[in-house]
Amino acid sequence: MSMQDFLDKKNFYAIGISYRTAAMEERGKFSLGNEQCRALLEAAKKKGINELLINTTCNRTELYGFASSAAELIDLLCDHSQGDAATFDSLGYILKNKSAIHHIFKVGTGLDSQILGDFEIIGQLKQGFYRSKKQGLANGFSERLVNAVIQASKRVKTETKISTGATSVAFASVQYIIRNVNNISQKNILLFGTGKIGRNTCENLVKHTDNDHIVLINRTHEKAQNVAGKFNLLVKPYGDLPAEIRKADVLIVATGAQQATISKDIIHSQKPLLILDLSIPNNVHSNVNNLPDVTVVNLDTLSQITDETLKERRKHIPAAEAILEEVMQEFHQWMQHRKYAPTLRALKAKLTAQQKAEISAQQRKQDVPEMATQVSDQMIQRITGQLANYLKENPEKAPEAMDVFQKVFQLDQPTHE
Repeated sequence: MSMQDFLDKKNFYAIGISYRTAAMEERGKFSLGNEQCRALLEAAKKKGINELLINTTCNRTELYGFASSAAELIDLLCDHSQGDAATFDSLGYILKNKSAIHHIFKVGTGLDSQILGDFEIIGQLKQGFYRSKKQGLANGFSERLVNAVIQASKRVKTETKISTGATSVAFASVQYIIRNVNNISQKNILLFGTGKIGRNTCENLVKHTDNDHIVLINRTHEKAQNVAGKFNLLVKPYGDLPAEIRKADVLIVATGAQQATISKDIIHSQKPLLILDLSIPNNVHSNVNNLPDVTVVNLDTLSQITDETLKERRKHIPAAEAILEEVMQEFHQWMQHRKYAPTLRALKAKLTAQQKAEISAQQRKQDVPEMATQVSDQMIQRITGQLANYLKENPEKAPEAMDVFQKVFQLDQPTHE
């Protein structure tokens, strides 16, 4: 099935669950790892879906694609995550066609981020696109759409001040630690896992706390050594985790596992312990909250830390939205042009057929110069080009114009690419 068939016969959907609609525990059930993403895309191909993009982050899990119904995409998400349809129905969202397109533009430009102006999301959208392209589920429409979102993101970042100031989950984590732990440079800090937010948090801790004895533990020792080398951390084996937790004043959990990796069974601390759970789904079991002298802080809490930086960023929302609308309008014009391209091709084919018939008739009577064919080719190109420009510049009149073209030139209903 061609892309134009999709535009005519199927709808473009964005379905998902995010921090706006669900707390971390609920949305964590719908998170997707790399293998789950691969399996979901493979299942989509078997269902006959030809365009699908997955966007999965700590704050959201979304599917963008063409489908006969939103239920097709919801079923795929529930089948390949720990989420279920009942939970999605109560906490998820469904956007269709223009609303879905508008949503991906807002997401990609940082206007829908939990921390306003967070542009890490555009990298995650790119990653989702490359994953889909590798599995044959990103074609002309997806490529054009993602490129337009990237363009809008770049313009918002360079033409506005919406991303000014150091504000990110990693930065918020460090702020929280510094505000809540006295003499942080002398405290024992343990990083468990090598997730991106955890690594960024450690980098910020090294820069802002003068702490030179941060310990890193990871299930894969080689990964731990690679990260430790960049940030000057001390690496300990995975088997030392309970002992190192006992020593720690601050534990940062960033394993990225699909289930809890820290529970009360391995915590035997005899002093106050601050735990930052920077994973989705939560990697710290809820039973840890019942332990005395242990404080657990997760991503939702950290993301709610607002300061003057965020207040300043909000002033630039109108300028960012204006850029978004401009680029999005260009994308809609491209869609309209694609929609009418089959009729223009049919018109060109009709004119070319008439040209060949007329030249053939004249050749039976006399020699026809080769120049005549070249000139008539140019005229056909000019006519169809002028019509294409008219449609582009007058989109509101395009349906009526298409109807006239088909009647005047007796065009058959165009077949799609």
